Amino acid sequence: MSTVMPPTRGLEGVVAANSGICYIDGDKGVLAYRGIDIHELADNSTFEETCYLLWFGKLPTRRELGDTREALARERKLDPAIVNLLRQAPRKALPMDVLRTAVSALALHDPDEKTNDRDANVRKTLRLTSQMAMIVACYDRIRKGKQLAEPDRSLSHAANFLLMLNGEPPSKTAERAFDIALILHADHELNASTFAARVTAATESDMHSAITSGIGALKGPLHGGANEAVFKLLESIDQAGADPVEYVRGMLAQKKKVPGFGHRVYHTEDPRATHLRQMSEDLGRSSGQPKWFEYSRQIEEFVKKEKKLNANVDFYSASTYHVLGIDTDLFTPIFAVSRVSGWTAHVLEQLADNRLIRPRAEYIGPPYPVHYTPLERRS
Repeated sequence: MSTVMPPTRGLEGVVAANSGICYIDGDKGVLAYRGIDIHELADNSTFEETCYLLWFGKLPTRRELGDTREALARERKLDPAIVNLLRQAPRKALPMDVLRTAVSALALHDPDEKTNDRDANVRKTLRLTSQMAMIVACYDRIRKGKQLAEPDRSLSHAANFLLMLNGEPPSKTAERAFDIALILHADHELNASTFAARVTAATESDMHSAITSGIGALKGPLHGGANEAVFKLLESIDQAGADPVEYVRGMLAQKKKVPGFGHRVYHTEDPRATHLRQMSEDLGRSSGQPKWFEYSRQIEEFVKKEKKLNANVDFYSASTYHVLGIDTDLFTPIFAVSRVSGWTAHVLEQLADNRLIRPRAEYIGPPYPVHYTPLERRS
């Protein structure tokens, strides 16, 4: 007789940890960091301020925010060995694979590599947040044969990333849009990648190993790759010169899944989609590329009417990122550029009151005991 609880597929609804970082009410469409509603943060905060909130549990004072900005800017540097690693990566490699490998390699050059106390991990948190953004931007320029853009310590995290990616400072509209996108993606409770990071941290492994675990989980198309699938859908519609609604109607008739809709937790609109929808519309108009938003809007209205499904965070982030000049295969790495703030917050929280995460499995194999059969008697 098993002594474990009956299994729940995908651990759905199972509470696996106590956490003070992220609050979600899926029935009411609420997402909050440290109790502060995501709408208030998107309207008023910055990514740097949100990072501080996630890491330290409160909004920073003016001085604390200034110190955090300076610390993040100071860490905008990569060891030459990491840059060389990026140059040696195949030009056709998936950016997510390169990011995973480079983040693991960062540990070898981190001055706190051998130390796993809280102060050292806070320093690693700052470095990883700055360095992961640089890795994504630098590899994109390397694979395109472009000269690396120098970081600018006077810029915000969002603006500096767009500078290093595109080789020129972004407009204020683009900077603010990307800053909000970073805030919206910063944390989402015990999603697959965050849980993976916490499981690794719980073994008392190092911060870089935990974040590498998170990146590996985020890479999967059922977690971080959905916004790539959304834009590929939009591109297919555009290339075919098709009506968006009729195209998606055909997909549904063939029992194909429309990416960017539905969510395991939210039973109403994903609160992050609310902001990304508006950002997609505003950026589309200001850039002279309104068609991507229009396609998205028509698809959203149709799917909501036909299937009673709401758009999730991935749906409008696809058109938003494209208009910001970001290639489709960078969408998931940029998700990681934001989510590292939440991953590291969860690692710090896990280690503050650590217990090895070791669940059980319900055994469904042949009934015990099955006796060993010698090789000569096997048919």
